[in-house]
Amino acid sequence: MTETGPAATRVLHPPVGYRLTASVRALTFSPYDPCARVAAGTFWWATRTPDGPATLALRPAGGELLAEGYGPGAEHVLARADAIAGLRDDLTGFTELAAAHPLVARLAREHRGLRMPATGEVFPRLLRAVFEQKVTGKEAYRAYAAMVRHFREPAPGPLQPLLLPPEAATVAAAPYWVFHPFGVEQRRADTLRRAAALADRLERSTDATDATRRLTAIPGIGPWTAAEVVRIAYGDPDAVSVGDYHIPNTVAWALAGEPRGDDARMMALLEPFRGHRGRVCLLLEAAGIRAPKYGPRAPIRSFARF
Repeated sequence: MTETGPAATRVLHPPVGYRLTASVRALTFSPYDPCARVAAGTFWWATRTPDGPATLALRPAGGELLAEGYGPGAEHVLARADAIAGLRDDLTGFTELAAAHPLVARLAREHRGLRMPATGEVFPRLLRAVFEQKVTGKEAYRAYAAMVRHFREPAPGPLQPLLLPPEAATVAAAPYWVFHPFGVEQRRADTLRRAAALADRLERSTDATDATRRLTAIPGIGPWTAAEVVRIAYGDPDAVSVGDYHIPNTVAWALAGEPRGDDARMMALLEPFRGHRGRVCLLLEAAGIRAPKYGPRAPIRSFARF
């Protein structure tokens, strides 16, 4: 399923200093993500829409951003191209909040071109988040990529191989033994299938708050998973991944000089930035700030909750 050219195009007008790769990095699982990647400066993102499969390509062009849509769902993804690029990200009031801490104020200036994307899609991000529960980042990516390739469906457009994320109905109908070879134990497989069965309801969420309520009502999905989803689906700048093994330490170290912190301490330190608490965590990550290591390195998210 390929085309020689895009089905439709749209020209976007990013702010001065906008950084495409940094802004859309959260939409890729790794440089080898089978559904999304940056190649030769262009961001490629495969998805499913109510109109059918689609691929969105975003490429800088003379200070503007050219959006190209491929496949039956081209017009659908082009309508959201600015949100997917992070150009709907609302930073109103953040400069004033950032001034409460010199480090946050400095990072806000240095990373002013970083924007938070909003895909408008809950289930595709939920798939990835469930795979990330309780395992290392490397293990999660291997399982996710194996699943996408198992249900392999080529995405429209010239970049190949680029694959579509699995359909929710296909995931819901798959028995546990399908997931076992990917290294996914029955608990996460059951969570995936339960969520997939409710995908239509999840996609009807009105906002991040409503989506969080619906997500956490599903057994196996808790605050950490919900925050990981709404940060990407809705571009929620206040979503904090409570229950992550590393983030509380990072926040405690960066904002208070404390090498270790728990969730309660993290949230207390982030309180002055309410409304943009997740953005502060994103800036710390973008700056590469990490708490000092004590003993053997802990795997990423190895103890993340649901």
